[in-house]
Amino acid sequence: MKHRGATQDDDISKGTECTVKTFRRFSVMLVSRTDQTLICLLVVVMAAAEVQENISPECKQFLYMGTLPRGLEEKASKKICQYYAGNPRFVTLYDTLNHIPVYSAYTFKRSDGFKKVDVPWMYEPQLSTASGSRDMQQLPAENLHRSFEDAQAVLDDYSDSVIFERGQLNPDEHQASPDDKASTYTLTNVVPRVRDFNIGPWKNHEHTIRRRLNNYCRGTAYMVTGVTISGHTIRRHNINRLGIPTYIWSAYCCVDYDHNAPYSERSKFPAFAAYGLNDRERNNVQEMTMQQLEDFLKKVTYVDSNFQVFYDNCALHPS
Repeated sequence: MKHRGATQDDDISKGTECTVKTFRRFSVMLVSRTDQTLICLLVVVMAAAEVQENISPECKQFLYMGTLPRGLEEKASKKICQYYAGNPRFVTLYDTLNHIPVYSAYTFKRSDGFKKVDVPWMYEPQLSTASGSRDMQQLPAENLHRSFEDAQAVLDDYSDSVIFERGQLNPDEHQASPDDKASTYTLTNVVPRVRDFNIGPWKNHEHTIRRRLNNYCRGTAYMVTGVTISGHTIRRHNINRLGIPTYIWSAYCCVDYDHNAPYSERSKFPAFAAYGLNDRERNNVQEMTMQQLEDFLKKVTYVDSNFQVFYDNCALHPS
């Protein structure tokens, strides 16, 4: 499916003329209706936008040393500072062509692992229109999806799949507060994950990391979880809708950890990583060093030669 650009808001009726002028820090949209003597002036402050060209300071808190993973960006990807209930929650690099996240970067919060199950699925308004809310929004009725489904996934994309289910990159159980948990239920944070893999090896890995960081990380744990794809897709109405990940990978960085922890755990700090095959078979999750993960990803996906998940490989830097 050929990717198309952002669609115009549905509430701008036929016969409406729009002019957008871009200045250094904000955009001004002049909307004039030919059938009314009404001119609406809409100022969209880009420094507060959720879809961002450059990550804003308030969202750099989710990145080690305020730095995005290096060497993963592509033309069809958009940086999203994921806002929920008025506050930033995590960062996602989103592939608007395959309608899945490339990765989500977040800070781990100590938790008991319980899931928040009463949250409706949400979407990202600004992937479709710059004037949309910076907060993620609840998905509307099915017949209203057309206004934004060119740029992102909708629930219908997953509805007919038997093998795959929605798998979070920033998982609910790695967050603690109700709002942080709720923010993970956006379709810009999920990928098609094979059900057997999702509820088995990958879920067990998420449990393992939660227990390890709960027990031995004394400071902030920065996490990045991402995917590789190889061209397979989920189709709807004979149109490619969702890229299917081949591998799911994840890594954490915690420079302030318990140096008295058992060696079997202490050896996995300050940084460690893992990946698993998104399949029903041969899907064991393998833990490894950051260097081993980066070498693996250079072999199986398209990344720059300078690819790096964490700034300076998660080396300790004085504040």
